[in-house]
Amino acid sequence: MGATNLLILCSDEHTPRAMGCAGHAIVKTPNLDRLAARGTRFTSAYTPSPICVPGRASLATGRHVHATGCWSSAEPYDGVMPGWGHRLIAEGHQVVSIGKLHYRETSDANGFDPEILPMHVLNGVGWATALLRHQREPDKDAWAYAAELGPGETSYTTYDRAVCDAARDWLRDAARRTGDKPWVLFVSFVSPHFPLIAPSRFFDLYPPDMMDLPIAYDSAERPRHPVLKALTGHLDYDSHFTGEDQLRLARAGYYGLCSFLDDNIGKVLGVLEEVGLADDTRVLYTSDHGDMLGNHGIWAKSVMYEDSAGVPMILSGPGVPEGGSVATPVSLVDVYQTAVGAVGGALNEDERGLPGDSLIDIANGAHSERAVLSEYHDGGSVTGFFMLRQGRWKYIHYVGYAPQLFDLEADPDELIDLGEVDEYAEVRVDCEAKLRDIVNPEAANQRAFADQAARIEALGGEEAVRRLATFGFTPVPGP
Repeated sequence: MGATNLLILCSDEHTPRAMGCAGHAIVKTPNLDRLAARGTRFTSAYTPSPICVPGRASLATGRHVHATGCWSSAEPYDGVMPGWGHRLIAEGHQVVSIGKLHYRETSDANGFDPEILPMHVLNGVGWATALLRHQREPDKDAWAYAAELGPGETSYTTYDRAVCDAARDWLRDAARRTGDKPWVLFVSFVSPHFPLIAPSRFFDLYPPDMMDLPIAYDSAERPRHPVLKALTGHLDYDSHFTGEDQLRLARAGYYGLCSFLDDNIGKVLGVLEEVGLADDTRVLYTSDHGDMLGNHGIWAKSVMYEDSAGVPMILSGPGVPEGGSVATPVSLVDVYQTAVGAVGGALNEDERGLPGDSLIDIANGAHSERAVLSEYHDGGSVTGFFMLRQGRWKYIHYVGYAPQLFDLEADPDELIDLGEVDEYAEVRVDCEAKLRDIVNPEAANQRAFADQAARIEALGGEEAVRRLATFGFTPVPGP
């Protein structure tokens, strides 16, 4: 595998279905489709946690959430646990970020130098109410998800344009520099994260009256699992939707943001071609998690359904098969080995013990029997969620509660929960054993609650946490 530069393009909240190359009948993503045609698309890719802060900490370090201790939206990565960026900087590679990171703060040694236009958690704390996992009252900011819909501009679309422009400028400068070491550039957009307001040029591609409706949206079709009912009772977005017109408007806004994201990605890739770096650069596109978009009556993320825990994943460049797809489960923890290998590095003994594998190797047929893990310990969760994906099976272990099981080959929309069906008892036993090969869920759950209790005390106690700033989404960095 020859050494090349590596351009990582990351989005926020992009469900893996919402791309033309993934077979979506409505969403238009011509630039991502071209990237997939030039490389390999991973059709079973997952986030280590379906919420921004923990998922991004795992992406940075190549470690699962139970190893990073970045359990929730108020326990951000602080750079102390080394990641692939630290490793490559120490070896003389330039490793640069442009855009959203969602770590604690730029003054930490986060594994990028420099951080350009960084977006981190608010005030170095984040969404503190995520720590109060026992609360049952609806989140007071949930109304905004259904209220901010349609065509227009937001601070997020303005920010993404600035990230795009900065990335293009950086690539033009990189083409003029000389050096003997490949670089890594991490370009991180916030689209299609809500608010679901898309610039008119892109929103107009999706007339609301022609949009699809959520799957399994009827009340009789929604999940009855008590843990999910508790979660959606707190993250109560759906009660603020008033009818089909509003559902279609929300989906039009999201699809418009997907096309806006795709346009920005096309502009960045266009400069890579323009300056002659395309043949010497591998490109990886992914997202930190997905969005349910009303499917199963759930909006945003935080659950283990495919639309939330799944992510898009496309890799192209030297050594990557063109125009194919790979069903082997992969994860954001695999970025560590991918980044090190892409620039020509070899893993040391400690790194060989990390859970990930190189996506370049997986694209070429390696590790076909592997399993991946996702976990959730954030707002609204009365207990820890641990999801194992292997082969056709998705198994979700809720500590202290009955599991869920889905056969994704026969039931890709996850309409039939086999978690308590006698016929599938052996499958559940096998999946749980494989899960426990990766993590002891009871021990991890206990540590998460203990760490979060300590974090609450460090912030001044529960009442102090309740008084901290609340928000529907992280504000963009100020001047």
